[in-house]
Amino acid sequence: MKSHNYLYIVLFAAIIAGGCKVSKDIAKPADAVPVAFRGGQTADTVSVAILELKEFISEPDIQRLIDTALLKNYDLQLAVKNIEASELLFKQSRLGNLPAINLQVTANSSRPSDNSLNGLSASEFLKTSHIEDYNANLGLSWEADIWGKIRSQKQAALATYLQTAEVKKAVQTRIVASVAQGYYRLLMMDAQLAIAKKNLSLNDSTLNIIHMQFDAGQVTSLAIQQAEAQQLVAAQLIPLLEQNITLQENALRILTGQLPGAVERLSSLEKTKVPEHLSAGLPSAMVGRRPDVKSAELSLAVANAKVGISKASLYPSLSITASGGLNSFKASNWLNVPASLFGVVGGGITQPIFQRKQLKTQYELAKIDREKVVIQFRQSVLNAVGEVSDELVKIEKLKSQYDISAKRVGTLQQAVKNANLLFKNGMATYLEVITAQSNSLQSELELASIKTAQLSASVELYRSLGGGI
Repeated sequence: MKSHNYLYIVLFAAIIAGGCKVSKDIAKPADAVPVAFRGGQTADTVSVAILELKEFISEPDIQRLIDTALLKNYDLQLAVKNIEASELLFKQSRLGNLPAINLQVTANSSRPSDNSLNGLSASEFLKTSHIEDYNANLGLSWEADIWGKIRSQKQAALATYLQTAEVKKAVQTRIVASVAQGYYRLLMMDAQLAIAKKNLSLNDSTLNIIHMQFDAGQVTSLAIQQAEAQQLVAAQLIPLLEQNITLQENALRILTGQLPGAVERLSSLEKTKVPEHLSAGLPSAMVGRRPDVKSAELSLAVANAKVGISKASLYPSLSITASGGLNSFKASNWLNVPASLFGVVGGGITQPIFQRKQLKTQYELAKIDREKVVIQFRQSVLNAVGEVSDELVKIEKLKSQYDISAKRVGTLQQAVKNANLLFKNGMATYLEVITAQSNSLQSELELASIKTAQLSASVELYRSLGGGI
């Protein structure tokens, strides 16, 4: 049998062996996902996360801010660039099974010593004192993917590419939630500012009455001092709230990729409705939607591929090389075909023998890294389930707090009215009026905070379930 037939046999065997895989992948741990969320309704199998963003957040102002943020936010733009870079690497990895081809063109001229063997030979046989060599060839090299190393490299590149897409989705969900929550905080501060101004006006009226009673000798200067101190409490809130409003507007503008400035608000906290009957669905559905959990799952795919690559490096590799072209000692004969044609084909098998245990260590490290990725996946699922459970209990308990706080506000507002009437008729002291006004101010501010916390919790539940993508 001719020698080149042996090469064909080796090549055919390499192609057949290309389906081999030297390492076994570790599957995603199924026991990491619980059956139900704590605080969730087990009968609810449909998650609120399936709702479209504009269906869940219907306020036009927020929708406009979110659209601007998704277009201009710089973190999101960086995530898109990372996707583009990863896509290029993935496309390059898909060509791993193709041979590498290089074109080389060289021209050499040397003048050997007349007393050297080359000089004597050139003078005697070539009748010249210098030697020329002109060469043009195509070189080809190809490594057979016997143990699936190149296939594992493709899998790792694909998983890495998909990871960057999930990172972009995670950034997007964070931005959506942050914009909505920031807007709700603005509405809260607007409401609290209106409450503080209303209370300040009420304190002015009370202070005027106390001044009149002082002039009539019915109260002492202590009454005026305490009324003025209560008035200053309400007055101090106004610049503080105005400052916080400006800071929150700046934060929202920066989040949407714009310079600091005012944020238009056509809605109010009072008119904004808190979503009701928010269903969390099943944890298994959440795991399939949350970008950070899916990214952790893809990390496991990358780790599996790296174990395969490092294990394949321990086994023999088969390389095929070939080159061919034109070669001549004279430029005039360089392109003389077929006399100047040449070709070389070779194949070789390389088996690592002693590499100072580097390859074995890399393989063991890859396995340890894979075990770490499994732990990180479990942790990401645990954190995700914890976030959902936290928001479920917040939504439930904040509703109870709001109902209680609303009753308290109504009671104290009526108490302020009664105290003022009794005070005007001399049946209540100025201390009772001041106390009623102070309690009413704090309760109204607290009610606005609780409603904002309800709105924020509903948005956070939507995000933690994988909504907003």
